[in-house]
Amino acid sequence: MARNRILVVEDDESINKVIVKNLTAAGYAVFSCLDGEQAAKAVSRDTDFDLALLDVMLPGIDGFALLGILRHAEIPVIFLTAKNDVESKVRGLREGADDYIVKPFEVLELLVRIEKVLERTGKLRQVLEVGPLTINLLERSVRQDGEEIPLKPMEFDLLVMLAKNKNIALSRERLLHGVWGVDYQGETRTVDVHIAQIRKKLGLNEQIRTISKLGYRLEDA
Repeated sequence: MARNRILVVEDDESINKVIVKNLTAAGYAVFSCLDGEQAAKAVSRDTDFDLALLDVMLPGIDGFALLGILRHAEIPVIFLTAKNDVESKVRGLREGADDYIVKPFEVLELLVRIEKVLERTGKLRQVLEVGPLTINLLERSVRQDGEEIPLKPMEFDLLVMLAKNKNIALSRERLLHGVWGVDYQGETRTVDVHIAQIRKKLGLNEQIRTISKLGYRLEDA
């Protein structure tokens, strides 16, 4: 299954590299540009992007002008910008942006926002691949080297959360809230017990890393 393709348009080279690194680690296919003109040319050649992360203040063609080009190509847009004034936010959203994130931002928040926009626009991939694992979200099935491995509902949901954030450390609290919900009153040890079962059933002792005093990270094999 092809990975979701994301266009990153950010003129600050250091920020651009950080975004690309984290999105690539999370399993996205990323194409980056450092100015609006380069992005416009890229889209004129290839409109097969599932989402664009777009700065507002860009050299050449600014973000608002580029937004129209991207929307014409039916590419969803998340503005990722230092412009936090209400006027810019309202303009961006009114002109068709799907979300607006102000810098600085947390990588986990960005990944969640990306997933929500992809889901809302019908572009979210329904199959996740991590090493030998193929996770089908519609079937709620997990296959390892072609063989289906049965998981309990919470084990499956926990594995999906780790897979959607692969190579990123997630705290026990975040995993607990993400899978069991914010109203869950149990202990974080619940996460440990389910992780142990997932490791045993799927043989992921090496791939699911324990992060000392924090939680877990799922890594590519």
